[in-house]
Amino acid sequence: MNTMKARISLFLTVFFVLAFLVGNAQERLVKGIVTTFDSIPLIGADVQVAGSKELVKTDTLGRFSVNVNPGDKLKVSAKGFNTQKVKLDDKIKMVLVNLKLKPTESAREYAIGYGYVKDADKLNAVAQLNSKDLDFSQYTNMYDLIRGRFGGVQVSPGGEIIIRGVSSINLSSAALIVVDGVAVDNSMLNNLSPTNVQSINIIKDGSAAIYGARGANGVVIIETKRGKDD
Repeated sequence: MNTMKARISLFLTVFFVLAFLVGNAQERLVKGIVTTFDSIPLIGADVQVAGSKELVKTDTLGRFSVNVNPGDKLKVSAKGFNTQKVKLDDKIKMVLVNLKLKPTESAREYAIGYGYVKDADKLNAVAQLNSKDLDFSQYTNMYDLIRGRFGGVQVSPGGEIIIRGVSSINLSSAALIVVDGVAVDNSMLNNLSPTNVQSINIIKDGSAAIYGARGANGVVIIETKRGKDD
């Protein structure tokens, strides 16, 4: 009888150990970076795992790491920014999350006041316009919209957007145009109706470094209603 009890006890011990090991084998570490305007790191943004409710904050470079299980989701949030949910498949080990600043004056104050953006000058170097705050349909074309709503931004006779002034007679001073995440020729603006645009962001300084040499003259980031994330 004692031998039988010992065997049952040993079996249960082995069973629970194996169950524990299998359960933990499914858990994995996921790392990520949270930014805004594609390149500005967000400090102290909240990253929460849906399953375990584990909550971590991003570091001074916008980085984070969390343990997740298969099928988990991440909820990334910061005051003044639109919350974003990220679905994780079983192969994802690195996540890049770009939070969008809400189109209000108080949103920038939150971002700076809460310390989400270390260098306030970078955030202030970004001009933002959203169709929810302005009726884009009152403009006949994109050039009139950009020229009329962004102070200091010029449009050359050839249709180039000049953000930082003319830097050289021989070299182009044209800003890089990015539509729905894809760099395009400035002629693309001729075929884009203001009524189809969701938002326009203009990056004026070194924050455009993520785009390399092509972003040296600044970047015009356009998101269309068709390209908007659900």
